[in-house]
Amino acid sequence: MSQTIRLLRDMRAAKQEGPSALARRQARRLAAAVTHARAYSPYYRELYRGLPWHVDDITMLPVTDKKRLMARFDDWVTDPEVTHERVRAFIDDPSLVGTDFLGKYRVGTTSGSSGVRGIFVYDKAASAVTRALALRAFGTWLSPADAAAVALHGGRVAWVLATGGHFGSSTVLPRSVARAVGTGDLLRVLSVFTPMPELVAQLNQFRPNVLIGYAGQLALLAREQEAGRLRIRPRLVVLAAEGLTDSGYERIRRVFRARIGNGYGACEFMSTAIGCREDWLHVNSDWGSLEPVDADYRPVPPGERSHTVLVTNLFNRVQPVLRYDLGDSVIARPDPCPCGNPFPAVRAQGRASEALVFQGRDGTDVEVAPIALAGVVDRAPGLELAQVVQAGPAALSVRVRPAQQADPETVWQAIREEIHRFMGSYDLQHVTVVRATDPPQQSAGGKYRLIIPFDGAPAANRT
Repeated sequence: MSQTIRLLRDMRAAKQEGPSALARRQARRLAAAVTHARAYSPYYRELYRGLPWHVDDITMLPVTDKKRLMARFDDWVTDPEVTHERVRAFIDDPSLVGTDFLGKYRVGTTSGSSGVRGIFVYDKAASAVTRALALRAFGTWLSPADAAAVALHGGRVAWVLATGGHFGSSTVLPRSVARAVGTGDLLRVLSVFTPMPELVAQLNQFRPNVLIGYAGQLALLAREQEAGRLRIRPRLVVLAAEGLTDSGYERIRRVFRARIGNGYGACEFMSTAIGCREDWLHVNSDWGSLEPVDADYRPVPPGERSHTVLVTNLFNRVQPVLRYDLGDSVIARPDPCPCGNPFPAVRAQGRASEALVFQGRDGTDVEVAPIALAGVVDRAPGLELAQVVQAGPAALSVRVRPAQQADPETVWQAIREEIHRFMGSYDLQHVTVVRATDPPQQSAGGKYRLIIPFDGAPAANRT
């Protein structure tokens, strides 16, 4: 707790010092991160061979990306005990979910929308900064009066997340926050894979003051609240991981009658940015950076949409992430934000989450959050990438790329069983699940859509 308090004081000072002091703070931390990476990571030692020994200008660094780093995983990490073979065995063992790798590291995985599944390792110091950044976000979203009201009514926080796998959103961030706020009656992690009626009952029983979850899943919960089946009164609803249409955000705000917190982050840099009342995302630039760039990695002027964005994490020492092509598109705000937050402001340009609509046995529509289906598929051991295409109102086709040295048939059977079990929880046992003959397909922008809703076109033609 004392470490968290020290970090929060440092973060408050960074916010109050002004742009020039913030830039100096960021430059000092960048220089320290680069020095550490060169000393302990063979990959970065080789990559930075021609650079000056002291680097505090981020534009001097060459760009990296997931594909190159994952291909050199053992040279990328700074702890020789952390090897790809060991960490892969760890994440493929479901009995180890919730435990620390090698007794000291937390591990999160990405789903592979770029075509490569990412594995990210966090040491205790990185987890501590992640925890403090999350608490700073809550301080931004809740006014003193709201915070007092939350505390007065028990301070209960419900986190609706993907569970049962080594997902960064559930193995790193909630565990970090739990150390600060405690567990039991204060914090409850609920599974996004839980059938909706059961999830609604759990939330009604817990009566959270703060509700956190994937935007698409919370949109479905808003419908339950509107229908009168869900009866909760959270002061704050925090949306993560996916985008929604403007009407989707407004519906959640109206139905729950709560403040809306919006966060932006990735396994590479948890809690990258914090949403403000002006609907901008403020980058936590005291502990990282976000550079909007074009296809040739040249800076994009504020107000223009970037081709991609380069992220730098200034607190993860075991697995340095420096000028890393994240693949997202953002627009940087050209002027100071009226909310008063001095940190750089951006808006992420992503695909809005669309609910999957299946036809139930009785002919009624059954809605499923795409991220929930993606999560159950991602739990399959030995999987590198899967793309689920809704081929019809009661049909799914799955494009599969197994990991190297994994048995393709074993991987497919695990995926099929996970999907059937999940669909059965929604009383959709009749939905057919087949393995596609074609591999996962990239969209025009180069990314892989992990879940593709039914639009009337043949499954083979959709990317």
